[in-house]
Amino acid sequence: MGVKVVELDKDWSKVRLRLPLTAFSRNLGDTMFGGYQAAIADPIAAIACNKQFPGYSVWTRSLSVDFELPGDSDLELRFDFDAAIRTQIESQLKVKGRSTPEFEYGLYRADGQRCTRIHCRVAIRPRDYLKSR
Repeated sequence: MGVKVVELDKDWSKVRLRLPLTAFSRNLGDTMFGGYQAAIADPIAAIACNKQFPGYSVWTRSLSVDFELPGDSDLELRFDFDAAIRTQIESQLKVKGRSTPEFEYGLYRADGQRCTRIHCRVAIRPRDYLKSR
């Protein structure tokens, strides 16, 4: 896919990735395939939660992709781990031992406009959660 890391905090609290518009990622409308955008967006929140809360099993529970504008240039994925969400997760893990936070982030065109809105729910569970089911 040719993804380039633009900025990546060690704890994944801030992530910036560049997804190039190439002959392989370009659709018939001269914009980026939605599947390329979804593929890069899918693991970001889950990986960030895994970095923030090691020792838990973490995965994407649901992913919604809203194509607001044509992705007619290289795109930059921008993800920021909000401190309020972090506090909410910490509280839920302490009280319930699990959390299913929601994140919103996006992909931005070269002109700075968000073209794709991502809404992601992440499951954070005890390590042995799936084995006990």
